Amino acid sequence: MIYNSFARVYSELMDDSLYAKWAQYVENQVTDKSKSLLDVACGTGDLTILLADKFQVTGTDLSEEMLKIAAEKAQKAHRQISFIQSNMMDLFEFDKFDVITCFDDSICYLKNEDELGIAFNQAFEHLNEGGKYLFDAHSLYQMDEVFPGYMFNHRTEDSAFMWNSFEGEYPHSIEHELTFFNWNEKIKGYSVNTELHKERTYPIETFKMILQDIGFKNIQVNADFGESTVQDDSTRWFFSAEK
Repeated sequence: MIYNSFARVYSELMDDSLYAKWAQYVENQVTDKSKSLLDVACGTGDLTILLADKFQVTGTDLSEEMLKIAAEKAQKAHRQISFIQSNMMDLFEFDKFDVITCFDDSICYLKNEDELGIAFNQAFEHLNEGGKYLFDAHSLYQMDEVFPGYMFNHRTEDSAFMWNSFEGEYPHSIEHELTFFNWNEKIKGYSVNTELHKERTYPIETFKMILQDIGFKNIQVNADFGESTVQDDSTRWFFSAEK
């Protein structure tokens, strides 16, 4: 399953300072009356744990391995947090929340506008009246100019990781080829595993149109964790919508 091999590497390589910025963005966007929060595509739980300082949080992700790491981190942080496996397009078993978040460009893993609409509708149906839906997405600039040709390598004593990005088959899409080399004592050599991660984004107006069609209102779009207006070279867009 996607992100299973990547889970530990993701946890190690992710810039921890970003989680504090996401958490501050959430706090800036919601009122003091907001209590319950569902963190969709929570990954390894770092943001979910930070949000637990202000909200009654629940975390959900598609990857069992990510959730396993999230539970371990929550236990170390002495936090009682429910982590539940689910797809962002299938939240039917969840209650309603005051806030639903989906960060770290997770929304870009949806295949097309139809899936985007399903995910947005699930968020809408599981928000309390007046609740906030907060998510981010890669910008067109990030997809079209920054990612193509991107390469990254990471090595430890007994493992290595290679990341290569190239243009996808659809407009404003990218494919990340992730290759993992882990030392296998049984074969006295490296086991190799490759994952292909596909992401796709859309013009801001497309996101806004689908949100409006679902029923969201007061839709706001910013950059830099809500601290600036969107520019041509903004790499990530931040969306805030109200039920």
